[in-house]
This record gives sequence, structure tokens and C-alpha cells, in this order.
Amino acid sequence: MRILLTNDDGIHAPGLDVLETIARTLSDDIWIVAPSEEQSGAGHSLTLSRPVRLRKHEDRRFSVSGTPTDAVMMALQVVDGGLKPDLILSGVNRGANLAEDVTYSGTVSAAMEGTLAGVRSIALSQVDAREGMGDAVPFAAAEAWGARVLKPLIDAPMNPRTLVNVNFPALAPDAVRGVKVVTQGFHDYGRSQIVQGTDPRGYPYYWFGLGSVPHTPGHDTDLEAIADGFITVTPLHLDLTHYASMTMLEDAFTQS
Repeated sequence: MRILLTNDDGIHAPGLDVLETIARTLSDDIWIVAPSEEQSGAGHSLTLSRPVRLRKHEDRRFSVSGTPTDAVMMALQVVDGGLKPDLILSGVNRGANLAEDVTYSGTVSAAMEGTLAGVRSIALSQVDAREGMGDAVPFAAAEAWGARVLKPLIDAPMNPRTLVNVNFPALAPDAVRGVKVVTQGFHDYGRSQIVQGTDPRGYPYYWFGLGSVPHTPGHDTDLEAIADGFITVTPLHLDLTHYASMTMLEDAFTQS
């Protein structure tokens, strides 16, 4: 089985090393194509306004001067004449990718790009205990549970244009309560914080951050499951059509 590894934290990210260790328990045919620099929050963006550079670091390990989407596209079309992976793994991201944050996430978007190309794709993220941990985020839960979570997902039946989003809680491995398949939650949009500062030249700048995370009613989404100490597994599909609204909108035009 050929496995392509990528991420949004960059080619030198500790989480990518963790992912490679996990992947090598599944196969020896591992290829790495990741952004040359951190691309957190890049979403599913594609570089169109400047050229993209490909750099070979060693055998089967490359970096791309672009977004996670660029990296996957380069891997599938350029690297070694176009890799034909059986599986794409993206991560392990430093920090959570839960709820609607999947729409901002470069980690999840890399898996989306693989899914669009018809390759089974899984995004993996390690939740951190608090904001601002940087490279101090411990990946122990992902390291200990990664292969156990991936093995059932590799052969599980999946609908077309569907990917899987996995998050590991910020716990020691023996404190993890298990794996839960859950729906995507939604944060309170008011959680976002914009911190203003002043640079050395006296000009203002703004830094985006996150506030507290409220729990949604029902206690059955990825947000609650992570808080309860479970690894979350959430299937995501790329068809964003809200089919229940089709008839309502058709009627609106008919009556206009």
C-alpha cells in the first residue's frame, strides 16, 4: 500500500514525524510531500498568483512552496511523474480541527483534495491542552492510538467524495476513553478574538485568536466527545448542497 503524507504545519513539523511513525506501522511505501512553511488556516486555497517550487530533501521526501492543496496536487501530478497513492494521511496537526474549523483547516483541506482525486484520505489532529503551546504540544495520544484508529478506517466502506476527520484528545494515552464516531459540532461564532497591538514603528496590527468553546445541546458532537476524553472520528463529505432546501427554493422562484 502506497501512502502519501502531507500536512499544513510544514515539512519540519513534529507532527509530521509522528505521522510518519504511525504510517510505517501500516506500510513501507511512504512518500512525504508537505508545504515548506506553516500554512495553518490556509483552508482549501490554491496558489495562483506566483509560481510554486518543489524541493527534494531526500528519497521520497519533498516540500512545496505553497498551500496543503498545492502539495497534494504536486504529489499527484508532478512528484515521480505523478504518485498514485492508495491512501493520503494529513497531519498530525498541532491543535484541534473540530466543528466548523474544518472549513479553515489546511490539514482537512489536504484530505479534501485527495478525496476529490478519488484517493481515500484521512485528516488527523492532536488537540492541545491550551492556546499558545507551540511545539510543546504533546503528541502522545496520537502516537499511541494512531495506528489503532487508522486500521479500521483503511478498509471501511466509504461513499464517494467522503473523507474522515480524526482528532486525538489532550490526554495521556492511558487516559483516553476510546474512539467515538460523531457528528461535526459548531462553535459559538462569538468565540473569535481579535487582539490588537502596536509594532515597533508605531503602527497597529491585529492577531486572530480563539476564546472559550461552548458545548452544543445534545452532547453528541466532536466538541463534546473530545472534552469527554474520546478520540473523535467524523466523516465529512464534499457535496455542500443542502438538499432539503431544494424544493423550497424552487417553489420560491415558481411563485415569484
